Amino acid sequence: MSRFASSAGCTAPLVPKLWAGRLGEHTSPIVERYTSSVADDVRLYVEDIEGSRAHARMLLEAGLLTPAQHEALDSGLQTVLEEFEAGTFVVEPADEDVHSAVERRLHEQIGTVAGMLHAGRSRNDQVATDLRLFAKRACVALVERIIELQSVLLRRAAEHRESVMPSYTHLQRAQPVTLAHHLLAHVAMLRRDAERLLDARRRCDELPLGSGAVAGSTLPLDRARVAALLGFAAVSQNSMDAVADRDFAVEITAACALLMTHCSRIGEEIVVWTSAEFGFAALPDTHATGSSLMPQKKNADVAELARGRSARVLGDVVTLLTMLKGLPLAYNRDLQEDKRPLFDAVDTTLDTLAMLANLFEVLRFDTDAMRSAASDSDLLATDVAELLVLRGIPFRQAHEIVGSLVRRTHTDGRSLADLSAAEWEAASGGAAPDFDLDAALRRRKTLGGPAPEETARQMDAARRRVEQLRTALDGMR
Repeated sequence: MSRFASSAGCTAPLVPKLWAGRLGEHTSPIVERYTSSVADDVRLYVEDIEGSRAHARMLLEAGLLTPAQHEALDSGLQTVLEEFEAGTFVVEPADEDVHSAVERRLHEQIGTVAGMLHAGRSRNDQVATDLRLFAKRACVALVERIIELQSVLLRRAAEHRESVMPSYTHLQRAQPVTLAHHLLAHVAMLRRDAERLLDARRRCDELPLGSGAVAGSTLPLDRARVAALLGFAAVSQNSMDAVADRDFAVEITAACALLMTHCSRIGEEIVVWTSAEFGFAALPDTHATGSSLMPQKKNADVAELARGRSARVLGDVVTLLTMLKGLPLAYNRDLQEDKRPLFDAVDTTLDTLAMLANLFEVLRFDTDAMRSAASDSDLLATDVAELLVLRGIPFRQAHEIVGSLVRRTHTDGRSLADLSAAEWEAASGGAAPDFDLDAALRRRKTLGGPAPEETARQMDAARRRVEQLRTALDGMR
């Protein structure tokens, strides 16, 4: 990590700015502090130096640098990178952003030749390039974490292909499913999240560098060469759009917001399942917290935080959209505020995915409690109605028959399974149905249903899709 010199007390040294030729007075220290973004964008030092080295290489090949000048710039940038990596780079109070910090340190290292580097570029297209490089890599990192969580869920699902539990609608017991089927639903959600991020990454894959401040350059820049050096698939086609566009940041942050919404739903289920009211699962002491007042408490705080932190990422999307909605083309200083919400969304989502994967590794399921909750024969009421359909009774009539029987049994303090053969014959004109829970699950073989045989097919398909994601990422690293 870089060490930051404090700017408290407005004691920053008066260092000439990049625009010192136009403005005759030094910037006020209070303005320095307010306008500085370096505390946020210093994390882009890898991307900034990488972009600068590619730009320098292109300047050499275009005849705008001599070999000696290029060697000095490239060697100096490598040294600056090593200082960052070693944690010895000191960001000065007057460093307005990471670009200024790198250029200032490069000048300290190699002298006036450092000024050659900025030919043909602006901080406007430079920061857009840095942020796109970061965004591309963030998408890959996020999909890697999604794959990790999916893999854990698939392993746990494989353990519970025949572990019966109730499904819920309106948070009321609905129909029997398996724990595997339930976990696979989350795997399916996460697959969509991964696809959204990979799609967003494709729209990051366009080089802005060479667009200048707003209107390109009169220098003979080879933008395609820089794109190739930096691994961009394309070059931006409009210089104004290139420096003003932050759609990619919104897309990635929005994808993170939806992903965090899914993480929140997972967290909510862990909270519910580990409650005494459900008792479907338990967290080990290493992954739970207690109460400072109530000695008996064991809380699923980690899952609650996964739920709560989704709100932050939703706010990050709103921040970006609100920032952009009133901006005229092209660059405006408002765009400096793009980094904090994007970084926060990516960081929070990465941490939450890792935490949930770890939680599911250690979560202990009480399959007996789940089976007991699913054993109420009322959960097979739809199965009974469908049995009547097979006997030739229209579904609406079958639904009414079974609904009337449920009402009668509730009044009598019984269940559907308690009805006699005579009662079934009188109500439906046929024999009593089979209320065997496992047999009922085996019958639910509809494509996408919870029958163990069908669940096995779904798991195989999900594993193949995870491998496809891995293969896609291998080509992006």
